[in-house]
Amino acid sequence: MNSDRNNKHGKELNMIATTVAHRADVRSRGVTINLRASAHLRDLIDRAAALLGQNRTDFMLDSARLRAEDVLLDQKLFSLDENQYRDFLNLLDEPPKPTEELRKLLSAKAPWEK
Repeated sequence: MNSDRNNKHGKELNMIATTVAHRADVRSRGVTINLRASAHLRDLIDRAAALLGQNRTDFMLDSARLRAEDVLLDQKLFSLDENQYRDFLNLLDEPPKPTEELRKLLSAKAPWEK
C-alpha cells in the first residue's frame, strides 16, 4: 500500500516533457515545451507563481533555468594542494590585465544560454 502511494505521489510530482516543437509565431519564445502534471502540482505551481506576480509559464521557465544553471555550474569540481590553493588565491587577488581574448571570453554567452 505504501509503495503504491509513493509511486502515485512520484507520478504526480514527475512532470514529463512530451514535445518540443518550434513555433511559427514571431512573438513566441522560440520553442514550445509541453508538460504533463497532476492538477495538484499545477495548482501548487500557480499559487507560487501568483505570490511572485508571475504567470505559470514564466514561473516554470525561471525555476527550470535556475536549476539548469545550478546543475551545470556544479559540474566543475577541482582539488588543490596547499601550494596550488595559494597560487589560485593569488591569481584571484591579481586578475590578468584585459586582453582582446579576455574581452571576447567575457562577452560570450554562457553554455546554458546557447
